[in-house]
Parts: sequence; structure tokens; C-alpha cells
Amino acid sequence: MSNFVAPEVKKFVAWDYVVFAALFLVCASIGVFFAVKERKKKTSKEFLVGGKQMTCGPIAFSLTSSFMSAVTVLGTPSEVYRYGASFVLFFLSYALVIIFTAELFLPVFYRSGITSTYEYLELRFNKIVRLAATLIYILQTILYTGIVVYAPSLALNQVTGFDLWGSVVATGVVCTFYCTLGGLKAVVWTDAFQMIVMVAGFVTVLSRGTTLNGGLIKVWENAYEGSRLSIFDFDVDPLRRHTFWTIVIGGTFTWLGLYGVNQSTIQRCISCKSEKHAKLALYLNLLGLWTVLVCAVFCGLVMYSHYKSCDPWTADFISAPDQLMPYFVMDIFSSIPGVPGLFVACAFSGTLSTVAASINALATVTFEDLVKKCFPNLSERMSTWISKGLCLLYGVLCTSMAAAASLLGGVVQASLSIHGMCGGPMLGLFTLGIVFPCANWKGAIGGLLAGITLAFWTGTGSFIYPAPPTKSIPLQLSTLNCTLANGTAALAAAAPVAAPDRPLLADTWYSLSYLYFSAIGCLGCAITGLLISFMTGPSKGEDIPPVLIKPVCNLFCFWSERLKALLWCGVRHDSQEEDFEKNLPKVTSNKTGRDDIFKNSNNKEYKRQFPGYNPDEKSYTNMSRESRL
Repeated sequence: MSNFVAPEVKKFVAWDYVVFAALFLVCASIGVFFAVKERKKKTSKEFLVGGKQMTCGPIAFSLTSSFMSAVTVLGTPSEVYRYGASFVLFFLSYALVIIFTAELFLPVFYRSGITSTYEYLELRFNKIVRLAATLIYILQTILYTGIVVYAPSLALNQVTGFDLWGSVVATGVVCTFYCTLGGLKAVVWTDAFQMIVMVAGFVTVLSRGTTLNGGLIKVWENAYEGSRLSIFDFDVDPLRRHTFWTIVIGGTFTWLGLYGVNQSTIQRCISCKSEKHAKLALYLNLLGLWTVLVCAVFCGLVMYSHYKSCDPWTADFISAPDQLMPYFVMDIFSSIPGVPGLFVACAFSGTLSTVAASINALATVTFEDLVKKCFPNLSERMSTWISKGLCLLYGVLCTSMAAAASLLGGVVQASLSIHGMCGGPMLGLFTLGIVFPCANWKGAIGGLLAGITLAFWTGTGSFIYPAPPTKSIPLQLSTLNCTLANGTAALAAAAPVAAPDRPLLADTWYSLSYLYFSAIGCLGCAITGLLISFMTGPSKGEDIPPVLIKPVCNLFCFWSERLKALLWCGVRHDSQEEDFEKNLPKVTSNKTGRDDIFKNSNNKEYKRQFPGYNPDEKSYTNMSRESRL
């Protein structure tokens, strides 16, 4: 029981509901607009990937908005408030993630002419690998999306009084509505609008909070005195929760698994009308990521300056750290109706964009990887209706998963990490295919299983046996100026609790920083995959179309053509500079029922090209025909 009297913080009023409802109305209207505008374009490709004619601007906004969910809006300021501004080091992780995505993964996906990223796995390996990766992606995305809906709804409900299930259902219904009606174009343009709302919410909170706390210099001084500005910690201990190395290295693996090979991200990139636009969208998106990150970090510093003498979490005014940001907003804007509604709209903009991106990506993956494989001769009209039906189905499933998440209690934060634990092995699988020509399908399957086993073993162990407090101690928080109830002094610390028995691995393997889960899964998948491939007979480079492999060795062996050719492992990369007009290898169904294979007329050389190469722009443009699978 708290010994402090919580100050009166107002709940939502009519104007707050009006502002919040306006967000949902605009989002739904965008879906209706594109449903009417595109009603004559009935192809499934137009619906799922916008006809592959999008430009870089809206795609960049959409990527940023989808990447920064409500977990970021609510969680990052709380993280900075409790642990300091070292979270800002993620700007290095984001930069590395975008560079790897734009220069390593995107060119391969874009030039392959695919719609689903998992089509690549069949082109490179076989149908078994593709199906395994597709099922893992579907399961992880449904679970993650449900939690993304539920977590912010719970935090906002307990602080603002905003109805919990009302917000959950409204989020699911609106996202499903505009995804089903308008397809990818509706998702992208709605995300762009939501990005503007998100930044507007942050800027409003920063302006008001900075003014109330004596200006930017005063906020900076308070943060410095409270040790919130100790950013660079070069301790190499992998058990430490956040250091320079865990954030830059572990953070890069984590977000690359969620970003570089994620269907939701790649689907937007390949919807651009040229590869140049796709890359530009990614680099513009980096500016957006940095903007949101800096805003969130500064919100955490302003929040600390405001509560440095009376921490509402320690004083039990709120029940969870994720409620700090909503509590702060309701506190500083209590006299300005409508503005708390803007912040809630800001938080839910992140949720809406993430949920919409997930629904659209799930529909695309299911249609391309499952439905079209079972029913290859569907008409365009039927394909479009099936795509819309899948959007509706996944909207219902994701909203239902939010209800299931409510039963998880304290495991909600743990479940968020499942995305990273699945993303790491998937990153390792695509890295095997794109970087290592010697990897075969047996190595891919074995590596994927090994990576998931390692990542989940580590992650599950860390949830059951949390790291010792010495590895993740929050910075000092004070309740010195909080009002005491009936003059009773507060306890200085909680009563000591007997430490439970911990196995040998609890203080070592299970205590690894959560940011390394993805790295463990990725490296475990890649190493195991390579070992199995060599033991079972590596793939021959001559049998792999160059469009499916990225010759990263060229970057390190630029001085020697002979060394480059040696490291190509037999892949004919030299042919891509000679002729862009030859036919791409096509996938055909083998009459004997074996896995799909690439046609090769002379069994020695492939006639190939990168689809849609434009020598005038020195870039690649999307073709009008359907994917090759």
C-alpha cells in the first residue's frame, strides 16, 4: 500500500474524445477514398503492392510510422526516465540496419521480381524452406500484433480512463476496414498521416513540458545532475542490459531481423516504381527514425526533470513504468482540453500503422505462399476478393490475440521479445541464401531449426530466471517531495525477499542482454546451416542464378578480379555486366513432382537479366507482369 497521496490527475473529457475520434475517422476515410479511386483496378497485385508504382516519399513515411509502434511512444521515454539517455545510441543501430537493408537485402528482393519475401526462399532453396519460413512468420506476426494492440490500450486505460476494450476493438476494426477496402495504397497513405500525428504529439508534449520545467537548459542540467546523460558505457560484459556494444551490435541484429528481411518492410520497398526510389525511401525513412528517437529520448529527459523529486512509479501513483508517459501528459495538460486526446492519438498512430502493416503483410504472404500454390489458376477478380478476405480474417485474428494477451499478465513484455527471437533465425536464413552460394536446402532447414532453438532457449530462460539486479539497476529515483499520507513516512526500500534457487546457467547464459537474442538466433542459423551444407554436399555456384546472390566479397576484394571470381564460388556474376537483356531463369513445375527448378537449356550457362533495368536511369524498374512463381 502506498504511503503517498497521489495528486489529482484529470481523466479524458469530451474534447479529448473528439480529437481521438478524428484520427480514426481520417484513417477510415483514406481507406474509402482508395477503395473508390481504385475500384476499376481489380488485380491482386494492385491491391497487395499498390501496382508497384509507389514513390519514395509516402513509402518513407509509412516505413517510419510502422517501425515506431505505440510501444516506442510509451516505452522509450519511460526507458530514458529510468535508465538514462543511452537509448539514443540506437541511432547508430538504425543507420546500420538501413545500410544493410538498402545495400544487401533490397537489391536481391527487388530484382527477383517477387511479391512475398518467402518466394525468394523457394527460388534459392525449395518449397519446404519457403513453407517453414512462411508459417513461422504468420505465427509470430499474429502474436506480436495482438500485443502491440493490447499493451498501449492497457497503459492508457489505467491512466487516462480511456476504455480498454473500446480502444482494442476500435483499433482492430479501423485497421481491418481500411486495409480490406484500400489495400497497400490505403495503408501507406494512412501511415504517412499517422507519422505526422505522432511527431505532432511528441512536439506538443516537449514544448509544454520544457516550458513548465524552466526551459531546455534547466531540463538538461536536471538530467545531468540525475546521471541521465551518461550515454557511452563501453563495458564489454554481454550480461549488462544496455551498453554501447549491446545497443549497437545487439540492436543492429534485433532490428535487422525485424526490418531487413521482414515482409512488412520489403513489401513497401518493392511497391516502389524503381529500385532507386526504394533505396531513397529507406534512407529518407532513416531521418524519420532518428526524428522519432530523438523526440522520445528528450521526452524521457523532460519527464525526469518534472518528476525528479517525486517519482510517480516509486510512489505507486501508477502501477507500471509504461504508464509514465500517459500520466505525465495528463498531468501537464490537465488544464488544456483536447491536447491529451492528441497524445493518445499519437500513441495509437503507432499502433494503427503497425497493425495495418502486419495485416497487409500477412494477407500478402498467405496469398502468395499458400493460396496461389494450392490454386494456381485463380482469376484476377477472385484473387482480389480472396486478398480482401484474408485482410478481414487477419484483422479479426490480431484483435482476438489482443484479448488473449490480456490473460498473459506480466508476460506481455516477454512476449514482445518473441518477435526478436523469431526475427534472428529468419535473418540468418536469408543471409545464408543471399551471401553464401554453397548453402543448400538441407542446411537452410537445419540452420533455421537450430537458430530458433537457440534463441528460444536463451529467451525463455531469461524470462524464467531474470538477470541479477546488478546487471540492470535503474538509476536513482526520488520521492522526497511527494505528499505523505497521514504523515506516515514511506519505506526506504522493499522488504528483502529470499533469492530462489537458480540453475548454473541462470547467471551466465540466461542473463545475456535481451538485445543479443536475435544475434544468437541469426549466428546459430548461419553457422549450423553452413556446416550441414558442407556435410551434405554444398550447392554448386553454376546452378544458382546470379540475381539471387549478393557478391559481398566484391567490396573487400576490389583490387583483384581473380580473387573476386574465386570467392563467387562458381556463380556467374561477371555475366550481369555484359548483358541485361537476356531472359531471367523461370520457375516451372517438374512433371515428375520434384521441387521447382530453374530451367537451364545447356546446363552450363543461365540466360539471365535483372528485370526492368533502365540504362538511362542506371536503376531497375518494376515490371508489369506478375511474380515469376
